[in-house]
Amino acid sequence: MRYSRSYLLLSAVLGLAACDSNSTKQPETAAATTPATADSTKYLSQPLVRDIYTADPSAHVFNGKIYVYPSHDIETGMPENDNGDHFAMRDYHILSMDSVGGKVTDHGVALDIKDIPWAKRQLWAPDAAFKNGTYYLYFPVKDRQDIFRIGVATSTSPTGPFKAELQPIKGSYSIDPAVFTDTDGKAYMYFGGIWGGQLQRWRTAQYDSTVTPNQPAQEVAIGPRVATMSADMKEFAGPVKELQILGKDGKPLLAGDTEKRFFEGVWMHKYNGKYYLSYSTGDTHLLVYATGDSPTGPFTYQGVLMEPVQGWTTHHSIIEKDGKWYIFYHDTQLSDKTWLRNVKVTELKRNPDGSIRTIQPMKKGE
Repeated sequence: MRYSRSYLLLSAVLGLAACDSNSTKQPETAAATTPATADSTKYLSQPLVRDIYTADPSAHVFNGKIYVYPSHDIETGMPENDNGDHFAMRDYHILSMDSVGGKVTDHGVALDIKDIPWAKRQLWAPDAAFKNGTYYLYFPVKDRQDIFRIGVATSTSPTGPFKAELQPIKGSYSIDPAVFTDTDGKAYMYFGGIWGGQLQRWRTAQYDSTVTPNQPAQEVAIGPRVATMSADMKEFAGPVKELQILGKDGKPLLAGDTEKRFFEGVWMHKYNGKYYLSYSTGDTHLLVYATGDSPTGPFTYQGVLMEPVQGWTTHHSIIEKDGKWYIFYHDTQLSDKTWLRNVKVTELKRNPDGSIRTIQPMKKGE
């Protein structure tokens, strides 16, 4: 999830429309606020759905079918700020399709914030997993103390409805959970996001609300977190650890290297025995990736996965389907507003050495 209007400077350079004020509440239907001058030819791909706003797509293949677990953006009328308070989502809709390019079905509300006993506000980017006949929906939401925790809900169906556990996962914090199950059956949760995601406030075992969002440039950059999941997929089976991301010189990335360092939106996938850790750089609007020989790192930065989309935030997931790889992501094509986004998908291609070809989400010359 993310936050301020700083991306509008980049948007102006690209010749994109600036975000409108959100002082007037807009209708829920995405198509109703589509700019009349929108030129769909400049975008690499088109929105999967247009009747609601969706973001942060977490895609999975379950029983040969693609299921997408996105955030559900809504118009709140709240002013934008760097804490992301205007991203005050209240429920999740799940999308499905038989194949990329096929019909997309919106299965309606799968989980509502009112049905999470410990939650206060802001249902941000979720993820999902499947094990032993049960589907698990993982979600970050602020508790009664306004601290982000990660919860879990279960269902016998990939589309829900999901029933939330009575308490958040013990030892969880921050945002953007992503669960990866390795070929040996072990499952790991990756999570975290700085600034409004509060990760910088967890430099110790205690939450510290006085910590400022930005680190000094010469400090080692804060890394995403990882924890092994328990057998029932509802708890952490071991301690939470910080992942190490190194530059190609073997040295840890620094906080000042904002085009490479971790910001939020981590994802893990495996290809030819290598682990690919991808994430958003946040205020520099890139999706980048690093590789390693273990699911817990260390990881070495490799390059840019996707150039900036239209809009401030960038968040993704990667899946394989029918022998091809795909990346799901979002932009603001339907609204031109940073807080009202739409999910998309395009093919992810690799070079013979396994490196990922950089994707241009906006067609060149636009």
